Amino acid sequence: MHRGSCLFVFSVLVLLQPAIGQLTLDPAAKPAQAANPLTDPSYKAGVAFLFDLEAKFEADTAKGGGAAFAKWFADDAVELPNGQAPVVGRAAIAGGTTWSPDAYQLTWTPEGGRMGPSGEMGFTWGHYEGRSKDRDGTPHVSTGRYMTVWKKQADGSWKVALDASNEEPAKKEDCCKLP
Repeated sequence: MHRGSCLFVFSVLVLLQPAIGQLTLDPAAKPAQAANPLTDPSYKAGVAFLFDLEAKFEADTAKGGGAAFAKWFADDAVELPNGQAPVVGRAAIAGGTTWSPDAYQLTWTPEGGRMGPSGEMGFTWGHYEGRSKDRDGTPHVSTGRYMTVWKKQADGSWKVALDASNEEPAKKEDCCKLP
């Protein structure tokens, strides 16, 4: 990994360490429902703001495909795609997100988030689903978990600073089947 990227990731972890320490990582846990401010006392205004950003990000992506997806990233953003090398910079990210909304539909649902103490950086996590069809028209669905780190920019806008994902593991019933 590029030294600058390592420093960036380290800085994010240091800034968000108090919130990260509150996470419970249980791989057997079922996906949670989206946070509800009426029933979840940990749901704060900062998290609501991040969820609103996520909703706008997803809506733009649904309408505009990969080009719309890439425009939400900061110039120096990092993408950590599942099973691939890191992609650094919005231009490089845009080069790999060229799908049209007709060819590929990417949706996601935030399940949690934390806003940093300064209110200028936060992160969300949740579940994603990607749908496409191959040349023969056979549908393909990929699902997984994601984490998005958001950072307030100098102009007051919010951009994705880091996006990471990993695919769901194969279902137990799909493992080890004999033909």
